Amino acid sequence: MKNIFVGNLSFGATEAAVRSLFEAYGAVERVSIVTDRDTGQARGFGFVEMSSNSDADRAIAELNGRDLDGRALNVNEARPKTERGAGGGGGGPRRNNRW
Repeated sequence: MKNIFVGNLSFGATEAAVRSLFEAYGAVERVSIVTDRDTGQARGFGFVEMSSNSDADRAIAELNGRDLDGRALNVNEARPKTERGAGGGGGGPRRNNRW
């Protein structure tokens, strides 16, 4: 099983459209278009899981740069999400307990 990143999707792209594009290369297990958690709007990228690694590699090679809804897709193997470091800075020293 291989997870594929699909970037530069139009904001109107549907899971069904992305699935049909990838199914030409093999069995698609899952399609997920990422949306903004606050607005529900598509964020312009998603992920496709394919059963066969060789089918997934072929889909990546054939679909990277392919036009969908007037946009050139950015298709490559998804990398595992990196862990973000704990907490951030929070500014420098405070004077008189004021920001």
